[in-house]
Amino acid sequence: MISLGKYLNSDSRTLLAAEPESDELAAATLECYRAALLAIGKAAVQTCPHLGVDLETDLQGLERRLAVDPSAELVKRTEEQLEIQVNEWGARTSGHFKAQADEMKELLIALAKTAEFVGSRDEGYSSKFTDLTGRLAKIADLQDLTQIRSSITERVAELKSSVDQMNKDNHQLVAQLKAEVSTYETKLKTAEHLALKDQLTNVANRRSIEERIQRDIERGQEFCVTMIDLNGFKQINDTYGHLAGDELLKQFAAELKQNTRSCDLVGRWGGDEFIVVHSGNLLAAKTHTECVEEWVFGEFTIYGETKRPIPIQMDGCVGAAEWHRGQTMEELIGKADSEMYLRKKLTHRERA
Repeated sequence: MISLGKYLNSDSRTLLAAEPESDELAAATLECYRAALLAIGKAAVQTCPHLGVDLETDLQGLERRLAVDPSAELVKRTEEQLEIQVNEWGARTSGHFKAQADEMKELLIALAKTAEFVGSRDEGYSSKFTDLTGRLAKIADLQDLTQIRSSITERVAELKSSVDQMNKDNHQLVAQLKAEVSTYETKLKTAEHLALKDQLTNVANRRSIEERIQRDIERGQEFCVTMIDLNGFKQINDTYGHLAGDELLKQFAAELKQNTRSCDLVGRWGGDEFIVVHSGNLLAAKTHTECVEEWVFGEFTIYGETKRPIPIQMDGCVGAAEWHRGQTMEELIGKADSEMYLRKKLTHRERA
């Protein structure tokens, strides 16, 4: 029998030819692995629907790749992507829950202050009106008409003063509530803006990219997508640490955005994969691909835990696809992803 480790570290076709009895075990192992990817995605959605959808979609993509090309090389690549994506999802989820707790605390404090102000105000005016009612009742005991008129005039003046003060307080309260609502509206808009940004690289996140693609499809306008996958990124994380890897992703995203037209949208698809949505035909996308390979890929300087500069030669594989009428977003992304992965396999063979 063959072990899982031996399967993952060998060419699956060679193994199956050498040990025919391993066929059933290898297929069952791969099937379990694919099922585990889907289960992790579903669990992420149940834990945090707001952020879990992105992870579930990423893992579904990895599972589909394994279904198409169940090679040992792709299994290893999937493991690398899985580690990166789950770690990033955990960090984003933790930050999301903390931000929600802070927002709720601020809202409750504002509501408590408003309730306290209204309560104390109403209590004060209740006391004033009780006193005024008592004074009005005493007027009935007066015998002198002049004295009655004078007393009523004073009470009416007091009543008018109290009503005017109530109106003034109400205006202040409404103005205060409007200011607080405006503050929360600003925070909401900021949160919505951040929800469309990748927190690490500050380019568009997966949700923003999908919204752009869907909008272009609905408008029926000509556009393309380019998928970019960095080579050897996990090795950089393992060698120099995740802080160094994060710094590399930030630098690469900045360079990619700088070398992309303003009408195109640059985003991080997940892990070390980036995507660009181009306005125009496939020629524009291929022109951008050449620009990326010439100006974006190359040497970067990162800093590990020692804070010393580390020169890194970073390249990757690019796949482009043009949208055609009737094509879904999933089909378009799948085509670009297949093109990218094909180039990655060819590059791997050439280096081998």
